[in-house]
Amino acid sequence: MVIIKPKVSTYISLSVVLLVLMTGLVLLLRDFSYKGSFGLWFYLIACSLITLVILMLLVKMMAGWRFISAGKEQITVRLPLRGMTRTYPVTEILAWEEETILANKREFKQVTIAFQDKNSISVSNHEHESYTELVNYLKKKAARQMIKMKKA
Repeated sequence: MVIIKPKVSTYISLSVVLLVLMTGLVLLLRDFSYKGSFGLWFYLIACSLITLVILMLLVKMMAGWRFISAGKEQITVRLPLRGMTRTYPVTEILAWEEETILANKREFKQVTIAFQDKNSISVSNHEHESYTELVNYLKKKAARQMIKMKKA
């Protein structure tokens, strides 16, 4: 049984970034209320941008918090924040594709699996553990549904 879960290091680093952004937002609002060193337009734009980035990071973290297990001819997707668990037999996989991107001399891989009920999941090698085991499982059990990459 292959169990794919989010990497703890990814969530620790994203949490540190969130903490820094929230601290910056609090310090900016404190400066506005006590000193007012800058013009009102600066505070409005800076606080709006920081809040937007904080919200985007929180949504990314919450959307990526899922656990996937593959084995016994089925794939189980568990989304704890939604309280949802779905089990798909391997025969319900419509297609799956592995994408590879080379950036900054590092290889980023992502596999996307589409199911018959119009749902899909994506798993990347930098954000999830046991990525290669999942790809090997899919190559073994659902080799016909693999989408071949076309060469340009």
